[in-house]
Amino acid sequence: MKNFARIHFLGASGVVTGSKFFIETSEKKILIDCGMFQGLKGLRELNWSDLPIPVNNIDVVLLTHGHLDHVGYLPRLIKQGFTGKIIGTAPTLAIAEIILKDSAKIHEEEAKKANKEKYTKHSPALPFYTLLEVEKTLALFQVEIVDKWITLSESISYRFQYNGHIIGATFIELDINGKRFVFSGDIGRSNDYLLNDPKKPEWADVLFIESTYGHKWHPNENIEELLSNLIKETLHKKGNLIIPSFAVERLQTLMYLLWRLYAKNKIPNIPIFIDSPMGNNVLEVFKRFPKWHKLSASDYNAMCNHINIVQSYKETWDTIDDKRSKIIIAGSGMVTGGRVLTYLQQLIEESSTTVLLVGYQAEGTRGRQLQDGAHQIRLFGKYYSVKATIKHVESLSAHADQHDLLNWMGHIKNIPETVYLIHGESTALDAFRLKIKDSFNWNVKIPKLSDVEKVML
Repeated sequence: MKNFARIHFLGASGVVTGSKFFIETSEKKILIDCGMFQGLKGLRELNWSDLPIPVNNIDVVLLTHGHLDHVGYLPRLIKQGFTGKIIGTAPTLAIAEIILKDSAKIHEEEAKKANKEKYTKHSPALPFYTLLEVEKTLALFQVEIVDKWITLSESISYRFQYNGHIIGATFIELDINGKRFVFSGDIGRSNDYLLNDPKKPEWADVLFIESTYGHKWHPNENIEELLSNLIKETLHKKGNLIIPSFAVERLQTLMYLLWRLYAKNKIPNIPIFIDSPMGNNVLEVFKRFPKWHKLSASDYNAMCNHINIVQSYKETWDTIDDKRSKIIIAGSGMVTGGRVLTYLQQLIEESSTTVLLVGYQAEGTRGRQLQDGAHQIRLFGKYYSVKATIKHVESLSAHADQHDLLNWMGHIKNIPETVYLIHGESTALDAFRLKIKDSFNWNVKIPKLSDVEKVML
C-alpha cells in the first residue's frame, strides 16, 4: 500500500449517523471518528456488530467533535481490541467524556428497567456498554491543539481546524505522502449565537463533506418572535412548553435566547426548567473553555442564574407536578431517550401541551414521528395519544445548510480529485451531488456503507 491508501466507509455513508472512516496506508492505520448509528432500527442494530476490520491494527483515532454519532462507538472499539490513542481538541474530549458517561448510564438504566418490567425480547437485555468500559476508553484520550500540523509518521501528518457546530468541533486535514485528505466533520453555521464562524479549507485533493442539509436552505425564521409567541400561547393555554434538546450547544443556545428575551422584556418571567444532567455538565465546559465561544463571563452567569436546573429524578417529578405554566428543556433532541421521555409520557396527552422540536430529526426517531404527525407515540413499551401541539423549527440547527456548505467548499483553491458526500439521507445526498456538479463541476461520489475506495498517492 505504499502507492495508495484504502478508505473504508464504516458509517455515515448513505446515512447521517455512525461516523467512521478507516484510512489504511503502509505507514499508519487511522480511524476518523467512531460514532454510533441512530434512527431506524436496522441502523441501530448495526451498532452491535463488530467492525469488519482488524481493530487491533488501528494506530490512532482522530475525532472531529464530541457528538454521540461521532464518538459513541469508542467503548465498543476498545472492547474489540483497540489500544491506541484517541485524539481530539480539549473541549471535544471533555464533551466526549460527558456524552459517553451519560450514554453508558442510560444504557445500564434502560437494560435494568427492561429486564425488570419485561418489555424486551432479549433475555436478559444488556447495556450497549458500561461506565467501567467508558473509563477504560477515557484512559486513551489525548488532547491536541488546533492550527498545528502534527506528525504521525514519516509521510503522514494531520491538523485540526476550528469548525463551529459545537464547542471544540473541527475539520481534519490529513496529509499522506503530500496528498491532502479533508474530513469536514459537521460544519457549523455562520453568525451562530454562541460560536464563531467555521474556518474553511484552502486545499483538498480528496474531500469528505457532510450533507445533512445538502438539499435545502434553513428557513429565515425570526426565532425570537417565534419563541415569544409560543411562550405567550403556552401561558394562555395554562400549559407546558416542552423542548426536547440536544445537550450540547442546542441547550445552551436555547438558554441564551430565553434569557435574552426576558432581559429585553419580550417574555414574562415564566419558569424555565433545564432537565439534562449532561447539559449541565456541558455548561461547565463552556465555563472552562471561554476562547472557544462568544459568551462573555457576565452573560454566561446571568443566563445560568435565570434558569432552574433540575438536579435529580425526584426533581423531574416535582417539575411535572408543578401546576404553573412553564418551559421544560430536556434531552434528548430526537426524543430517542433521556429525561424528556418522562415529561412526554405524562404530558403528551394534554391538549394544553406544546412540543417544540428544534433541529434535525433523523429517520426512525420519535422526533421524526412527531414531526411527521404521528397520532400515537411509544414510550417505555406503551403507546400514548399525541394530543399535544407539535411545532418544528430548523433555524436553530447547528448544521450548515446547502448555501453554507457551498461557501465552505468554495474557498478550496484546487480542484479535488474526488468529493465524497457523507452524513446525509438519500434525498439530501443526491440533491447536493447535482448542486456541486452545477457549481464547481467536481467529481462527486456517494459511498455506501462498507464501500472501500482506493486512492493513489
